[in-house]
Amino acid sequence: MTDTARTVRRRRRRRGIVALLAALSVLSIGSGAFSLAVFTDTDNASAAFTTGTVDIATSPSTLFTLTGIVPGDSGSATLTVTNGGTASLRYAMTSSSTNTDAKNLRDQLNLEIRPGTCPSGSAAIFGPAAINGALFGNPAQGNHANDRTLAAAASENLCFMWSLALATGNAYQNATTTSTFTFSAEQTANNP
Repeated sequence: MTDTARTVRRRRRRRGIVALLAALSVLSIGSGAFSLAVFTDTDNASAAFTTGTVDIATSPSTLFTLTGIVPGDSGSATLTVTNGGTASLRYAMTSSSTNTDAKNLRDQLNLEIRPGTCPSGSAAIFGPAAINGALFGNPAQGNHANDRTLAAAASENLCFMWSLALATGNAYQNATTTSTFTFSAEQTANNP
């Protein structure tokens, strides 16, 4: 081999070695970037949501069971209205009375409702008027005149006072009616 051939061969070998070293350098730098140890940390924050409740209850469930009443009789009973929920509420009451015997006793019975335990000296929130259609407040959504309010877990007493008109005539003997008082509640928060 001639000197020129050896020189060319050496140059090629050097170039190959340099190229190989350059390639290995690039590979080792790239792999080093992925294998470097770095301290890291993560943490979480959580959020839990539970909705409130609106839960109206009345006690006792049967306010009156009367038999043998005659014109001029009257009586009263205290009804407790309770907010068993976790949200403040407002409520209204409506009523309806049956008339299955067609004698219209429901039109002869008067009702008056007052806040407080019977006998209550507070101003009436209903009546005295016919028991059929007794109401206070408005069960439609929103804040209405005469709606009642209760805070969460609070209760209030209402005195229901009934009377059978003294002028009730013989046509009402052995007459029967049943009244249902319906209490409707809704949240007060975010509900104008």
